[in-house]
Amino acid sequence: MARHDVEFDAEGVTLRGWFYTPDETTMAPTPCVVMAHGWSATRRIYLDRFAEVFAAAGLAVLLYDNRGFGDSDAAPDKPRYEIDPWEQIRDYQHAITHAQNRPEVDADRIAVWGSSFSGAHAFVVAAIDQRVKAVCGQAPFVSGRATFGNVARENNQVIDPQRFADDRRARAAGAPPAMIPVIGTDPSRVTGIPTPDAFDWFTEAHETLAPEWHNEVTLRSLELLRGYEPALYLPLITPTPLLMIVGRDDSLTGGNLAASAFETAAEPKKVVFVPGGHFAAYTGAGFAVASTAARDWFVDHLLGDR
Repeated sequence: MARHDVEFDAEGVTLRGWFYTPDETTMAPTPCVVMAHGWSATRRIYLDRFAEVFAAAGLAVLLYDNRGFGDSDAAPDKPRYEIDPWEQIRDYQHAITHAQNRPEVDADRIAVWGSSFSGAHAFVVAAIDQRVKAVCGQAPFVSGRATFGNVARENNQVIDPQRFADDRRARAAGAPPAMIPVIGTDPSRVTGIPTPDAFDWFTEAHETLAPEWHNEVTLRSLELLRGYEPALYLPLITPTPLLMIVGRDDSLTGGNLAASAFETAAEPKKVVFVPGGHFAAYTGAGFAVASTAARDWFVDHLLGDR
């Protein structure tokens, strides 16, 4: 396989990433998997390993950083490190268009893959964009209201919504956006993902894989998270084949929430359970299960009739 640096336009924003081809000598256009990472993470945090598994199976891969994160730009006059789910959903669609316009790609055989917050986006994109022919969501975020109650806390109390109102008014008056850390151990400070496993995972990834990762997001990102209910789109994905990979002990986005949401989707669908918590699918035995399941799903539905 080969990996190339790429950049593409998303309605005035330049997104950057990697494009993988399974074989430099292959002349025929190849199906392509479009991928991005979850809440604040960048493509260098384990996603290259998934892309390599997919490429080794004969699939092209477009893996990019979300706008305002990693190597991708933010929109003009917009802050970096703001997570707007609907902007990220539209960027998946821009990435699909870029993939379709590449001569190496079979434009009629596009899949989307996401993990955690982007697992939610993958499902929404599959529901609203008929170009998607297969989808996989790993450890998916499925409910903003439910997840917000678990993570958006200060001194074990759910954040006062007045904070969001104050931030909006200040920003409208020209003040910079209020910022919060993604991870941290101080219970008296609002933190985007305050769980111990998130602290360990991001800290190690930053030190060993992704020096560009930045431990900060806008406070508004939490408000936008709360209003995002991607599970509502699961019944709309059919007839696109849907694979959900769930951490059995996922206490962050909720393995039980994901499993319940899966039941609302119509066939064709499949669920695979990975032992462990929210981050188990990125390394070790969990990675072997998750990457193999996604690879086989895409091969079956994108390459199976060739």
